[in-house]
Amino acid sequence: MPIEIDIPGFGFLRLSHLVSDYNGTLALDGRLTPGVRESLSEIAPFLKIHIITADTFGMAKEELQGLPVDLFILEPGQERESKARFVSSLEGGVAVLGNGSNDLLMMEEGDLAIALLGGEGLYPPLLTKAHVLMGDAAGALGLFLEPKRLKATLRS
Repeated sequence: MPIEIDIPGFGFLRLSHLVSDYNGTLALDGRLTPGVRESLSEIAPFLKIHIITADTFGMAKEELQGLPVDLFILEPGQERESKARFVSSLEGGVAVLGNGSNDLLMMEEGDLAIALLGGEGLYPPLLTKAHVLMGDAAGALGLFLEPKRLKATLRS
């Protein structure tokens, strides 16, 4: 069952997918940040969750084990383009989460783009592509559990 929300001045969102970067977005130094594991499990009945990553620390598979997510580990090189192609290949509304340079093009492809300023920092050009900036992953994932927060932020 997708997440649906009508946002005055922004438009109607019918989200079926969540595509997220891993390191710097959901994880810091390869480990999931507090609250992420629980939030991903709570969101899974509403959104198909895809984690797409270069897996810099090599820990994504272990950290995400047992969670209702699809994990895609990218080969080095062309990460920006690979992430954007992945997002554009999905049918239905897509929300994207990211923080780094290689997330820039997927932010353009998503119907809802959320940038995260976490412990790893934020690639500043993402701010020109994001609809929302969040301080941490738990807060960003909370937007899908309480969609009226999106309405409050994005309405005009």
